[in-house]
Amino acid sequence: MSDGNGFTPVCPLPIQEYPHVLLAHGGGGRLMHQLIDAIASTFASAELARRHDGAALRIGDMRLAFTTDAFVVQPLFFPGGDIGKLAVCGTVNDLAMCGARPLYLSVSFILEEGLSMETLGRVVASMQAAAHEAGVEIVTGDTKVVDRGKGDGIFISTAGIGVIEHDRPIGPEAVRPGDAVLLSGDIGRHGIAIMAVREGLAFETEITSDCAPLAAPVLKLLEAGVAVHCLRDLTRGGLAAALVEIAQTAGLHIQLDEAAIPVRPEVQSACELLGIDPLYVANEGRFVAFVPEAEAERALSILQTEPVSADARVIGHVTADGPAGLVTLRTAIGTTRVLDLLSGEQLPRIC
Repeated sequence: MSDGNGFTPVCPLPIQEYPHVLLAHGGGGRLMHQLIDAIASTFASAELARRHDGAALRIGDMRLAFTTDAFVVQPLFFPGGDIGKLAVCGTVNDLAMCGARPLYLSVSFILEEGLSMETLGRVVASMQAAAHEAGVEIVTGDTKVVDRGKGDGIFISTAGIGVIEHDRPIGPEAVRPGDAVLLSGDIGRHGIAIMAVREGLAFETEITSDCAPLAAPVLKLLEAGVAVHCLRDLTRGGLAAALVEIAQTAGLHIQLDEAAIPVRPEVQSACELLGIDPLYVANEGRFVAFVPEAEAERALSILQTEPVSADARVIGHVTADGPAGLVTLRTAIGTTRVLDLLSGEQLPRIC
């Protein structure tokens, strides 16, 4: 209705209902989860509905894990890794989070006209080195070339297969009240390392990505008989987004202790300088594990035998008390803070 002066008030578009895809739809926050939910609901797959890092499939007497991923990071090379290492580790880690032993990967390259052969060679060599370290083989793939200006040099798409050597259900649906939440190490380094190189930021101490394969510590937990209920690697959206997603899927309340969450001083300083919360910064070599409280100390001692998880900590627990699907943080000053998904993006294109 007009106000008589030719002005017709219009309610603004709800933030989640955009007519076009935004960069924020890939940032690990609320918009990304809404986009994924909309797409996944179209396929009506029970495995997709689990909202886990991969699918657990039974073929005859075998249980296999299957996952797929895509990598569009800029810059292609950064302290601690590059897009090739990232692609292998990211795919291997998704299989590990299903409780699987990673075995085989496929890789698809989308190359931009003008990419130097030297750059491509470095990326491919890095992928082979990362695959060797993770104990997997790259067995098939594809290559496409797009016009100059239609890509950022190179995009990589991968898929992976692993074998699940146990019958335990591992996923958000297996989380139980009383579970301890274990974190494998310090958080925030990958996202800050990417941002520093991209934006030309120079810190007193160089910040190196945590990019690494995570199958070894996970398999040690399983081989030791630890009753692992859920695993999740901390990529887009960081620790906070991963735990919010698990809490919402499990319908339980997760309580965290901020003082127990390790953040390196140089990362904390960079986050304070940039106005970024390290709880939401991406990682590529960190994961959380949910285990019964009675097994938490044994699980920690196992994780701490592997270099990639040597700094593992108990950072919280699961409870049936309090609002279901909520993650709360007891801060260093004794207050309680609710962790939610970000509406926009903090660090675009970090994986």
